[in-house]
Amino acid sequence: MRREPSSEICMADPIRARKHKLRISLGCHLEYDLPRATPMLALLNVHNSRFADIQILDYLKTSPCVPIQSYNDAFGNWWARLTAPPGAFTIVTNGIYLDSGKKDPVSRAAYQHDVQDLPSDKLGYLFGSRYCDTDLLSDKAWQLFENTPSGWARVQAICDYVHQHVSFGYEYARATRTASETLAEGRGVCRDYTHLAITFCRCMNIPARYCTGYLSDIGEPEPHPPGDFAAWMEVFLAKRWWVFDPRNNIPRSARFLVGRGRDAADVPLIQTFGENTLKSFKVWTEITR
Repeated sequence: MRREPSSEICMADPIRARKHKLRISLGCHLEYDLPRATPMLALLNVHNSRFADIQILDYLKTSPCVPIQSYNDAFGNWWARLTAPPGAFTIVTNGIYLDSGKKDPVSRAAYQHDVQDLPSDKLGYLFGSRYCDTDLLSDKAWQLFENTPSGWARVQAICDYVHQHVSFGYEYARATRTASETLAEGRGVCRDYTHLAITFCRCMNIPARYCTGYLSDIGEPEPHPPGDFAAWMEVFLAKRWWVFDPRNNIPRSARFLVGRGRDAADVPLIQTFGENTLKSFKVWTEITR
């Protein structure tokens, strides 16, 4: 499977690459039981924006081996298309990427654009979407955040509110939960935190998009929870996109984007078109030599 760099890639020279201090092993192992041949779409490879950091490419492999077709979608995400045979079926990725070890950048002076000044290709991230029901939360957003300073401070206020209002628990996971339901129930998983924060941002005229990928526990206190994929958001301030993570609500290091879109409906890690049972699930992000 050949991966082409996207138009967003800034190709680094070898000298810069050697200055990275961390080699990160990352990947996943998913095992299914399928009653019949089942078409699948997989969004599991690290996003092309990290192309310059590849040491060992995280090729998608299957057992049994099946033909894989790959394509980029409208958001620049790299998808694999395949048909799994009946019975036990395993999907694995395993790669090594370089990382600076630096935490997510912070710029408290980043300003909010007036809507009329936004680039046209950012306007779509102001609209409601499947899980981000802006029509139901607009009044609440303005009630909560109208008097906060605009720009970075407003987005941080939104993240603070969501982080404090929502209780995290894997037992709270529900694939159909919308942002307004998360607000009403006060509980969820990382995707629910992200959907609610995105919705509040859009209600306040700040473009926001959903991201999913790997997030390491490097530098975090132990014990570390079992590995999993994570969700966070990017918001458009001061002419660029910035990472905000309402679930953790602190800058983190070794974050590897896999896909981005309007919300989780645009970036399911696996989309199956038929009955299936997920038998095992393992994700890892760790320093290696």
